Amino acid sequence: MSAGDTQPTLPLPDWEPAEAPRRRRWPWLVALGVVIVLLVAAWFAAEALARQLVVGVVRDQVQSQLGLPADQQIDVEIPGAIIPQLIGGTLHEITIASDDVVVAQFAGDVSVTAYGVPIRGGSMSDGTATVTLAEEQLRTLLATIDQFPSGTVEIDEPGVSMTMDLQLFGLTIPVGASLTPAAVEGDIILTPTALSVGGAEVDADALRNQFGGVADTVLRDWTLCIAQYIPAGATLTDVAVDDDTLVADFDIDGDIMSDPALRAQGVCD
Repeated sequence: MSAGDTQPTLPLPDWEPAEAPRRRRWPWLVALGVVIVLLVAAWFAAEALARQLVVGVVRDQVQSQLGLPADQQIDVEIPGAIIPQLIGGTLHEITIASDDVVVAQFAGDVSVTAYGVPIRGGSMSDGTATVTLAEEQLRTLLATIDQFPSGTVEIDEPGVSMTMDLQLFGLTIPVGASLTPAAVEGDIILTPTALSVGGAEVDADALRNQFGGVADTVLRDWTLCIAQYIPAGATLTDVAVDDDTLVADFDIDGDIMSDPALRAQGVCD
């Protein structure tokens, strides 16, 4: 072939470089997901175990301190995750509730909420308590008031009612009174707010005109000291009738956990 001749050009085949094989990352993602699931499961298992242990300890302490029967139902609620609170050394809030708790001469439904409870001892922030009395339970408590006709008491919202027999010219006349409860300096005060004689409503002046000084046995305020039934560190703050129960609210001194004097039974003046 001479120099002037042109070398024939061969057609090139269509060709594209092959893609590099993709790295299969999904096994690592699956493994990571499994680890996360296991960690979450372990957390919830540890949290459930920690909650069970703490609730059990609280329930046992309440049962032993109050001398409650072994079969007494005691509900313990601790909001929030337990483990962080244990690590921090403080339980932010604990609510303990039980029905028909026997206290001295009466029984009632009790609910106590404590705030900022230290795990390793010391004072808590503060606390509150609520005692709820049904009609028969209230009668038992009011029976401790001298000359009070507790057997006639009925809970009639917004107060309670009672009936007392007064003597007039040798006759026994039942006089009814509606009493409004109030918390005054730590005592429960029952004040007559409505009166009736023979089913007819009367006022205080009419009752005095009819019965003279004897009427004062009905018109007086009745004082119920409850300090003798509760720890010295608890103070009555409010009392009211709710439907068919009497509900009493208390504030609890935060030092009650560290001061034996506040845990001791209170006394009446």
